[in-house]
Amino acid sequence: MDHETSRRKRRILFAAAVLLLALAPGCAAKTAARQADAARGLIARTYDSGFALAHDTYNGMGAASDGRIYYVLSSESHEVGAKMYCYDPAADAVCCLGDLTEACGEKGKKTIVQGKSHVNFVESAGKLYFATHVGYYSIVDGMEKIGIPPQGFKPYPGGHFLAYDVASGRFEDLAVAPHGEGILSMTMDTRRGRLYGLTWPTGCFLRYDLAAKELKNLGPISREGENGKGDQYRTLCRSLVVDPRDGACYFTTGDGDILRYRRDRDAIEKVQGDDMRKDYFGLYDPASPGHMGYNWRQTVWCEHEGAVYGVHGNSGYLFRFDPRLERVEVLDRITSAPSRRSGMFDQFSYGYLGFALGPDGRTLHYLTGGPVYVEGRRVAGKATTAMGESKGVENLHLITYDIPTGAYADRGPVVLDDGRRPAYVNSIAVGRDGSVYTLSRITREGKTRTDLVRIRGPFTRR
Repeated sequence: MDHETSRRKRRILFAAAVLLLALAPGCAAKTAARQADAARGLIARTYDSGFALAHDTYNGMGAASDGRIYYVLSSESHEVGAKMYCYDPAADAVCCLGDLTEACGEKGKKTIVQGKSHVNFVESAGKLYFATHVGYYSIVDGMEKIGIPPQGFKPYPGGHFLAYDVASGRFEDLAVAPHGEGILSMTMDTRRGRLYGLTWPTGCFLRYDLAAKELKNLGPISREGENGKGDQYRTLCRSLVVDPRDGACYFTTGDGDILRYRRDRDAIEKVQGDDMRKDYFGLYDPASPGHMGYNWRQTVWCEHEGAVYGVHGNSGYLFRFDPRLERVEVLDRITSAPSRRSGMFDQFSYGYLGFALGPDGRTLHYLTGGPVYVEGRRVAGKATTAMGESKGVENLHLITYDIPTGAYADRGPVVLDDGRRPAYVNSIAVGRDGSVYTLSRITREGKTRTDLVRIRGPFTRR
């Protein structure tokens, strides 16, 4: 049986299973719309990268100009770090490129390892730029902190800015974050050769100049960040975005302020014209944990419009930010179609990071959750369904939005090739052919770990 025939067979079996569920007692009155969604489900292929300790990855992906997909698989271990991989669509093969702790020059030093990369790759002049983060944590006074070293280990040395040369396969260690903090968010001004980052847990803004090989810490940007207590606590922004025209870097705070790093002044200022405190986004206490507050969740730069497109986390609203007019325009709610119909916020209270602009420069791709139904009743996310899915199941959908026309489309729920649903998805890369890649928890032989998933595209206008 060829791959296409096999895929059609799985679609038919999946649609039949959904129909049987719909006919169960108590379900008939509420299933018509859900049948339509499930019948056009997207079958996603899973890959085995061979990393048994792979844990949830946030961002940590990128589609490079060589047509390959680069990604990082994270680790919660204090002694086994994250690993970087490459998937080649032409060869349909995965290879391991290296260990991030070793890339940072810390192999054998008995320090807490580099367990994550929480940022997407940025390509410039044949190199992929990214940053590392801690993956080993301790709970102190009910808060997640950088892990207390076990006996015989030294503290986490801090996250690194790294570069990976695609042609030579060599890593370059550029700089290390101060005070032993991880690098939570990162972007790059590719025209001027500058990296920008936010540290965790304090939230210090860093800039690194490639030509001068100079790292500067401009200090905390939102009170004491996720290291604070009470009114000093603020969730930190996960997405920085550069306006390439003037090199300004934009990000937000949990209070809803939009901040701008000015290259000409080498300083941070507050945008005066507008902010992220919109009624559509909901009401939040910025000093409380468990959500992103009024921060934007993920953003992209749209070159032909000279504007930032982004999504607010929990509410799932798409917005457009014009840096020169200093104006935020709320456009549309781009949660899944079932979520739009039910009126619910996203199941993941922080919102989803899987938001990217496709290679055509006009199609936004968004991986987002939908409501889960058990015996005709909507439940808040984690449940065991009649389809035999385990606790923690998510109803992941792929959404596209065409910027010039404003056309929203729910492409349907995503189903893995073994019939299970993807879970804990917070990463995305869109390949040259329009296929969508992500990292999801996958169960093989009774063991669950995170690995690569491909949803064959393209998903452009139709």
